[in-house]
Amino acid sequence: MRPTDIDPSERPVVLIWELTQACDLACKHCRAEAEDLRHPDELTTEEGKQLLADAADFGDDQLVVLSGGDPLYRDDVAELVEYGTEQGLRMTLTPSGTASLTADRIDDLAEAGLRRMAVSLDGPDAQSHDEFRKEEESFAQTIAAARAARDRGLPLQVNTTVCGETVEDLPAIRELVADLGAVLWSVFFLVPVGRGTVLDPISPERAETVMEWLVDVNQEADFGIKTTEAPHYRRVALQHHRESGGRPPSGNGESAGDDRSTGITAGNGFAFVSHTGEVFPSGFLPNSAGSVREASVVDIYRNAELFERLRDPNELSGKCGACEFRFVCGGSRSRAFATTGDPMASDPLCGYVPDGYDGPLPEGMAEHPAD
Repeated sequence: MRPTDIDPSERPVVLIWELTQACDLACKHCRAEAEDLRHPDELTTEEGKQLLADAADFGDDQLVVLSGGDPLYRDDVAELVEYGTEQGLRMTLTPSGTASLTADRIDDLAEAGLRRMAVSLDGPDAQSHDEFRKEEESFAQTIAAARAARDRGLPLQVNTTVCGETVEDLPAIRELVADLGAVLWSVFFLVPVGRGTVLDPISPERAETVMEWLVDVNQEADFGIKTTEAPHYRRVALQHHRESGGRPPSGNGESAGDDRSTGITAGNGFAFVSHTGEVFPSGFLPNSAGSVREASVVDIYRNAELFERLRDPNELSGKCGACEFRFVCGGSRSRAFATTGDPMASDPLCGYVPDGYDGPLPEGMAEHPAD
């Protein structure tokens, strides 16, 4: 099923379950501020299986991402992948690049039915990546795992954080993504939460330039492009293709699509279950709408007031609320919440100002925004 065929009021395109916050890395951008201890109140294996059984009620081939921390800190990951696969779920995994991510572990996960593995690369070489991840050998271990997945025939996704420290390296990382044979490059534009509050975000003007470059990469590369917490990539792509007279490519996530398809934003095509079972619109928008220990994740996603509000573009305020692209973009609700405390406020990373809008602009926005 294509993401554009999914009704986001009924089911998420992406459902993430944070198995644990435990991790051996101390990455500079970490939302979870992970440490090397598991929380005593994590969902148990049986509770996790109930979550997966409930998630199957969303419909056939529901995408589930097992995340962390480092999900491999738990020894039941393969069991959960196998169980989710038996329920008809499309099970994927985002492990950390550590010594635990061995070829044998990848084989076990593939045998259990894993459909895709995602690794993070935040630099094109060991020096830059390991500095960002705060762990020596992380780059080498990540590359080895990526090659092991490729050799096993397991589709590979590469995730990269965009911030002041990494933005200059994006072209070199793009080449590495291609060399690894990845099927998708997921480019995450920093949201200042967790440890990420100490990193420097790029400016709206620089974000616009990066997205224009990503549109070009998407046309040329053998892999797909998806942005995370940057749905205005869709607006940039639509403007580009309107100017060129072409038809924008369709894709998943916050990829460029046509005017009738919406991007994924917090609570609107996206849901996040924490390690203790709380259901959030996003891991970067930590407002709980309920617990899977008390209600089905399907009921929470479909009926919680917070989720319903986030799915209504008419609830947006500021320039996002006045924007003609709000139905295909909507801005990062997570970044709006992180910077203003209001998840319906304007996304401060987007420099576009709608024609005729003369209301307030996000704090720190340039005087000459993108248009």
